[in-house]
Amino acid sequence: MIDDGTGLFTIGELARATGLAVRTIRYWSDEGALPPVARSPGGYRLYDAESAARLDLIRTLRELGLGLDDVRRVLAGETTTAEVAARHVAALDAQIRSLKVTRAVLSTVARRGSTAEEMTLMNRLARLSAAERQRIVDEFVEETLHELDTVDPDIRERMRRTSVDLPEDPTPEQVDAWVELAEMIQDPEFRALMRKAAEFNAADRGPGVPAGASLWFVKRLVGLVGAARERGIAPEAPEADGVLCELLGDADPSAVLERMETAFNGRVARYRELLSAVNGRSEPVHREEFAWVVAALRARTGR
Repeated sequence: MIDDGTGLFTIGELARATGLAVRTIRYWSDEGALPPVARSPGGYRLYDAESAARLDLIRTLRELGLGLDDVRRVLAGETTTAEVAARHVAALDAQIRSLKVTRAVLSTVARRGSTAEEMTLMNRLARLSAAERQRIVDEFVEETLHELDTVDPDIRERMRRTSVDLPEDPTPEQVDAWVELAEMIQDPEFRALMRKAAEFNAADRGPGVPAGASLWFVKRLVGLVGAARERGIAPEAPEADGVLCELLGDADPSAVLERMETAFNGRVARYRELLSAVNGRSEPVHREEFAWVVAALRARTGR
């Protein structure tokens, strides 16, 4: 406090009292957040006790990350600290989401040893909007089912409803799964594989085959093979003949094997796993059961 009986402070005295740097206080003053209440005969800025309290509020707001524009509006009474805080929380939430996406992308780059080009692609895929993500999925489904009117209606409906429900606050694992999924469903080879599986499904549906027959077959396969595996029956064992007969009847093993290798291979299983991961669900894909049937059929067809 200057010794002239006015009770006013110089910038230097404010700095010593608050622990703030003189240049910081001067900057806030120059920006209009802390206007001086008077000037000394020598032209130096002077501040009062209310200025000191104002300075403490400015420091608090700045430490919480608010910009000087918002600080000035609070100090001018144009808005409240609660209103500014709510806006700042929303901005921080968006920043946190962005940082999580950045972390997930960089983690994936490090794990895969990706090139700069791959990193750029992953970053673009990770930052797509919900509508853009869904468009990619819808295009994939449309290409898979195009003009295949006899595909099992239940299968068709399930694929039509395929969605990517990546939350606004995704985990790194969900972002990683989405990047891998997006790359997969845009891969021409994988699209051709899924198209071939859909064509097999359409070709296998003769007159009078009820909707849901494909899903019923999957459930039956999982049940029969699961029981066989529990009993320790190996795919190449003679006892596996009865399981295959009960599951497939008199169907041609070679034809069934071709369909099984297309519709239930590792990439298709991975596709289902990634969809579940992105959408925050845990759905079994029954890799072991399908692999058992494929192995049993290969043992009997010499393939």
